[in-house]
Amino acid sequence: MFIINAKYLNQDFQLVQGDMEIDGGKIIRTGPSLSRKEEDIAVDCQGYTIVPGFIDVHVHGCAGADAGDGTREALEDMARFLLSHGVTSFCPTTATVASDTIKAALLAAKDLHDHPSEDGAKVAGVNMEGPFFSRERKGAQNEEFLLAPDFALFQEWYQLSGGLVRLIDLATEQPGGEDFVKRAKELCTVSIAHTTASYEEAKNAFDWGVTHVTHLFNAMNGLHHRKPGVVGAALEDQRVRAELICDGEHIHPAVLKIAFQLLGDRALIVSDSLRANGMPEGAAYEMGGQTVHITGGKCTLPDGTIAGSVSNLHQEVKNLVSWGVPFEQAVKSASLIPARAIGLDGELGSIAPGKAADLVMLDENLDIASVWVSKGANTQMVSFGQ
Repeated sequence: MFIINAKYLNQDFQLVQGDMEIDGGKIIRTGPSLSRKEEDIAVDCQGYTIVPGFIDVHVHGCAGADAGDGTREALEDMARFLLSHGVTSFCPTTATVASDTIKAALLAAKDLHDHPSEDGAKVAGVNMEGPFFSRERKGAQNEEFLLAPDFALFQEWYQLSGGLVRLIDLATEQPGGEDFVKRAKELCTVSIAHTTASYEEAKNAFDWGVTHVTHLFNAMNGLHHRKPGVVGAALEDQRVRAELICDGEHIHPAVLKIAFQLLGDRALIVSDSLRANGMPEGAAYEMGGQTVHITGGKCTLPDGTIAGSVSNLHQEVKNLVSWGVPFEQAVKSASLIPARAIGLDGELGSIAPGKAADLVMLDENLDIASVWVSKGANTQMVSFGQ
């Protein structure tokens, strides 16, 4: 199959005009006016822009389903919803819940990863948000299930998942944090999260092997001119990537713009989406055994604590562009940078020969017209709004 006459972001994330050849679920060639046979299928994308499929590495739920439901059916509901919003790969994200709930979530994710659904996004891995967090910065995590860092327990979960865990988040300043990081970094990306860590403690964690910061600015001390904290350490340290929830609720647009200017290719967009995403407002929804209310696009616990989002990466890319972040950077932060964060940038995240044919076609308003997602040797095209 050929995609022709398209404007697309090339592997250097520069907008160019040309064609691409897709075969066996992979991008084979890209360039201007590619040669093809008369019988080859060609999709004319004149007037549209093709970008890499979005990759959400921090998403708890959507469409009424949650990773913590621990069923393939729930993840399939999530996968269909995410694909309709341009997300071609995702990491179902667990929360601070009971061990049995975590185990069920890991097994369900492994099932969908090993046997993808026909009509949804692919499971790229699992993100474990907790339960190794500080009580002081637990945010919307369930305090009942908080634990001190326990590598043996994490290793048990990791093995149960078949090595599918790509991210583990913890408050590294807790007793046992150093040992946990130094051992867990050999298995997956380690992130600092829900933490009271000071600037100095964060820098120590980076020295131990932390290379990721979960939802920067949220569930950590704010940036202060005499106490820079995790935020200051992350903005300064080139070894670390940082997630940003770009819904306009978690972080002010002006702060997001500054963060992107400072982080550059170390910034990745996440949704931190909950099961309420895509569901009616005004109702109560469950998250990790707690009740969440949605009002005006904002998710909160009954005490007003902000709790996840009802956003998606496509909307967040559009948000960033409207707030002044360059289009190319916004898309890169929703595709290649997340792929790097979970060690899959050799397979996913950009329009380059040899990579999966996971693509999103945008119209002049940056709305989604079609999505291509590779499943093994096949590439499936799903159209929206045409």
